[in-house]
Amino acid sequence: MLRSLGQRPVTGSDEDPRITELRTAVSRLRRELAAHPAEFPDRAIAEDELAALAAMATGGIPEIPRLRRSLLLIASAIGSVSALSGGLSGVRQAVDLFGETPRT
Repeated sequence: MLRSLGQRPVTGSDEDPRITELRTAVSRLRRELAAHPAEFPDRAIAEDELAALAAMATGGIPEIPRLRRSLLLIASAIGSVSALSGGLSGVRQAVDLFGETPRT
């Protein structure tokens, strides 16, 4: 993705920019997690939830409660790994683009 070079996505694209941002952030964190040498107990949970977020990003507009649940599980699983904090923040910011869960 050219986003890291400061370039904007091509205008006229039919894709929701929030989806693009989510896909980019999830991809970045997945790469960082794969490259991280240390094993930790909840690594598989983080990997599974990142895969779920990636799938949601390809299936149209995701459900906000499900996005937030995945984010919470990922943060719980890797929150203490400081090397992954930047990628985790990126995913959180991308999820926040979808707004708050409506209250009933």
